[in-house]
Amino acid sequence: MLRKTDFYIDGKWIAPIVAKELEVINPADEQAFATISLGSAADVDKAVIAARNAFTTWSISTREDRLAWLERLIAIYESRLSDMARAISSEMGAPMTMALEEQAASGMGHLKAFQRALKNFEFERPLDAHNKNVRIAYEAIGVCGLITPWNWPMNQVVLKVVPAIAAGCTVILKPSEVAPMSSILFAEIIDASDLPAGVFNLVNGDGPTVGEAMSRHPGIDMMSFTGSTRAGIAVTKAAADTVKRVSLELGGKSPNIVFADTDVEAAVKRGVAHVFNNTGQSCNAPTRMLVERSVYDKATEVAAQTAKATKVGDPSQEGDHMGPLVSELQFNKVQGLIEQGIKEGARLIAGGTGRPEGFNRGYYVRPTVFADVNNGMTIAREEIFGPVLTMIPFDTEEEAVEIANDTPYGLAAYVQSGNVERIKRVSKQLRAGMVRINGASHAADAPFGGYKQSGIGREGGHWGLEDFLEVKAISGWEDSTA
Repeated sequence: MLRKTDFYIDGKWIAPIVAKELEVINPADEQAFATISLGSAADVDKAVIAARNAFTTWSISTREDRLAWLERLIAIYESRLSDMARAISSEMGAPMTMALEEQAASGMGHLKAFQRALKNFEFERPLDAHNKNVRIAYEAIGVCGLITPWNWPMNQVVLKVVPAIAAGCTVILKPSEVAPMSSILFAEIIDASDLPAGVFNLVNGDGPTVGEAMSRHPGIDMMSFTGSTRAGIAVTKAAADTVKRVSLELGGKSPNIVFADTDVEAAVKRGVAHVFNNTGQSCNAPTRMLVERSVYDKATEVAAQTAKATKVGDPSQEGDHMGPLVSELQFNKVQGLIEQGIKEGARLIAGGTGRPEGFNRGYYVRPTVFADVNNGMTIAREEIFGPVLTMIPFDTEEEAVEIANDTPYGLAAYVQSGNVERIKRVSKQLRAGMVRINGASHAADAPFGGYKQSGIGREGGHWGLEDFLEVKAISGWEDSTA
């Protein structure tokens, strides 16, 4: 049993002010494998003092200083990549191959993307070519509270911590208490990178206690949160009294439009695999597959076959298989929504309730596909966050766009078509922050975020830096230096 009960504050590992221990559960066997501490508002106060003191000097550090630190961080992170993969696999159930090649690797990809962004970012510039007497300066916003989820731990930790620090801010990180071990390891990596004390701080805890204290704290200038829309609303309300900036990356119910003029078999297989990746626990998963009616029967057949061929296995093993859901809470939620889909009349063509054959423990679920879904059903409206695909037929391009946009979310959308003009036309009509065409990947430098209840702001690349910067207009600049 690992014991990681200290917090990282002001460059030191220190015990919480009030001891409150929590066991961390391995979702593959439902057994505790580590113990952490849950913090309190008093621990947040201590971290804020450290961060505010450090901000005085770190905010005026040079680009070169920050790049040198980032280079050290990248080297240390790379040396601990296999350790990071093991931590992620144990805490949230990602199979080892995926934990190394996707989960841990996503952190490395974002580290390098922010290194590129920082090298090229203009922190000062003239207003425009015609008005050089107004100087535009981008300056660090201050102390930032960062709350990250359990589903892609390093992807989200790096997307917040690194651009904030690169922008000149100081930070307090609260990772998910469900999967905190990778963030504790990341704090160890930061500790070894010679970052000045107080620039990075870590306080473990739950949302109602530590998350709430951070959101309300007058000494925190900005909150950046990734998680459920419900929790994002709570952060926003708590932050309102101090009028701090709030950046949110929330849920999704992303449409995947499959037109008849594409390679239907390849598009459907690709879409099903994307939904089942990370056991369906990705906010941008294409969980609503909209299929043109003329190829709908073929698409449902391919989807069912693909789901039935999807392997489920122990996350500690390498290979191309699906692991468990992260927790009992998540397992029960997904089971309940599968039952709801059956109750509302959707046609179950693969999977269903209960564990897969051969499993009597662990939070494993069956890869599930529903056909003949209409967009008013619960499974088409709610973010399930499990390996559950809903398939909806459509007749016209206009109807496909209407169904795709008929959602409170707007994180991602996907288009599969062989018609270039249609691709361009449909992509521009979709109310989503990201559109991916015919299996294209999303670059680490590209902005990640969505419309509507999928959030506020963008992460990644130079957009990630901008999120943590204030904009100052200085008039009379040329006159003062003439």
